Amino acid sequence: MTPQQIELVQTSFKKVVPIAGTAAGLFYDRLFEIAPEVRPMFPADLSQQKAKLMSMLGTAVTNLHKLETILPAVQELGKRHKGYGVSDAHYAPVGDALLWTLERGLGTDFTPDTKAAWTEAYAALSKVMKTA
Repeated sequence: MTPQQIELVQTSFKKVVPIAGTAAGLFYDRLFEIAPEVRPMFPADLSQQKAKLMSMLGTAVTNLHKLETILPAVQELGKRHKGYGVSDAHYAPVGDALLWTLERGLGTDFTPDTKAAWTEAYAALSKVMKTA
């Protein structure tokens, strides 16, 4: 990722933080709509899962400029996800749901450059998770 892309992701995420609960709800609603087969991998009550999602995103976004410091945690997350039954094919709908959520949450601030930056960030992180 370029420094400009990192800045776009970090700046745009700051605008998501105040609506974190809504964003997490949108994300899971969209994910289960486009990939209903993943729903059984999650608990009925998504409250804690939503908080974990936003916390993980916050940590990843904050540390994008020093990715090597969070790589062990991202790798561990990937290993845990495999244990839950997550396959490589599941990462695409998760990325789609994330971008869809950001587009809804950021509105006109979700520019083509911002979308490209988030796409790059997700691609980098999901690649690490898949290879873990």
